[in-house]
Amino acid sequence: MADTETVVAAGCLEKSKCYVKTRKGTILAAEILISLIILICYAASFNGGYSAVAICEMVFAIIFFVVFMMEMDKTIQAVNWVWSDLFRTAIGAALYTITSLVCMLRGTGDDALIAGAVFGLLAGILFAYDVYTIILVIKSNKQDTAAPTGGYFGRRKTQTRDNHV
Repeated sequence: MADTETVVAAGCLEKSKCYVKTRKGTILAAEILISLIILICYAASFNGGYSAVAICEMVFAIIFFVVFMMEMDKTIQAVNWVWSDLFRTAIGAALYTITSLVCMLRGTGDDALIAGAVFGLLAGILFAYDVYTIILVIKSNKQDTAAPTGGYFGRRKTQTRDNHV
């Protein structure tokens, strides 16, 4: 039993190492890391109430990292993973930007809050870049599945009748 657990753990570790080398894997790993840094900064500040965005975005990034790493997006067809990831990153970019601006305005004398706000702005840029890459993927998928010209809608049906009796 212990041998199979070791093999599964080694397989999972190898998959995560390989996935982090991809562009999407690198972006997701960076999102997880920067969310953790922001969470630590907000927790160390006097106003710890801003950590909810960092917690939620880190958890969602971990979920999507695991789903894409284990290729569950190909087996679980009930969820459109690309569009879900697009909404996650767009909302994350907006929330990090808004929260960081509020923290910068309120953070006078609280160095940890200001540091969290700076990292939050960087996270907003990272999440916005992820939105951009996802939009490129969606556009390339639409071009791959586009209907050829002159297809069903481009032709007119002609009906011929035989009037021979």
